[in-house]
Amino acid sequence: MPPLALTLGDPAGIGPELALSAWLGRGGAAPLPPFFLVGDPAFIERLANHLNRPVPVAEVDPETAAEVFPRALPVVPLPSGARVSAVPGVPDPVNAGATIESITAAVGFVRAGRASAVVTNPIAKFVLTRTGFAYPGHTEFLAALSVPAGRTPPRPVMMIWSAELSVVPVTIHVPLRDVPGLLTQELVEETAAIVARDLRDRFGLPEPRLVLAGLNPHAGEAGTIGHEDRDVLAPAVARLRAQGIDIRGPLPADTLFHARARESYDVALAPTHDQALIPIKTIAFDDGVNVTLGLPFVRTSPDHGTAFDIAGKGVARPDSLIAALRLADRLAATEAGRTGAVPDGCEVIPFSIYAGRPRSAGARHFDPEDEL
Repeated sequence: MPPLALTLGDPAGIGPELALSAWLGRGGAAPLPPFFLVGDPAFIERLANHLNRPVPVAEVDPETAAEVFPRALPVVPLPSGARVSAVPGVPDPVNAGATIESITAAVGFVRAGRASAVVTNPIAKFVLTRTGFAYPGHTEFLAALSVPAGRTPPRPVMMIWSAELSVVPVTIHVPLRDVPGLLTQELVEETAAIVARDLRDRFGLPEPRLVLAGLNPHAGEAGTIGHEDRDVLAPAVARLRAQGIDIRGPLPADTLFHARARESYDVALAPTHDQALIPIKTIAFDDGVNVTLGLPFVRTSPDHGTAFDIAGKGVARPDSLIAALRLADRLAATEAGRTGAVPDGCEVIPFSIYAGRPRSAGARHFDPEDEL
């Protein structure tokens, strides 16, 4: 497998120092998959010195990154040769070009087969928009990069994954008052279909199990507490089941995330952002992974932001980035095995979304029958 392409993120945030920390933890009983950082090698070297991190930095191209990885952090220079002069904790629009170029180059490497997946470090949208960035967010930009100019981009779906719980918000960064108007039957069906497809193709689940949380308390109680669950969500679930997708709901959100309930499904879809993200950030705050479904390539990201307040202090934890690197590698390998893109002499060890999570009541480990 080619190495993973890790983007720079906002260079004033914690992303670059997390790359240093992740590389330092590359060995041991569970070694990290090889990755390269797309950025300015001189900036990364200065940052390592500032943090007093013993990380040698090597300027490479994607083809030599895996060979260099055991002894140095591979950094592929920005194609334009741009230099970065960020001060940790001080976001500056002057570095927006480097942030955008790193993302663009990483996607290009994956589309050209020079990297196996994209792992993105956090960006600050308010910094990019000051320079005319035309996309509402990171994910929409990645979707646009995934197709030739002028083509309609695919619809991306955000999933937050952890070993204990995986969730998908159907609506994301919108005011709560706008959710009922946005929550259409078509949106629910399209989102669930994308989730089911990627669970089959990339997570290796032949029959993924989905649940849908209700919008209103008690899932509306047959229309007595709001009508959206009865009139929008329930018909969407019925249509999805008619298409062969294993999905249940709408179910009361307040009883959907305890340990026994989680054993009955693989991914929970929720109508609102906070319905989905509050439980997973309570259960897996440090090691949750943002996975973008629906793209023609694998993309993961740590489930946190730029954290400008602690950038450059050496206290940021790399757990979520490390989990994102591991998951990207596994998903890319599973997809390569499905499409027959595995080089001769290599073996794909199938990956289960359960990742050690019990699947049946009382089980201490997941049943080997659940592994593929």
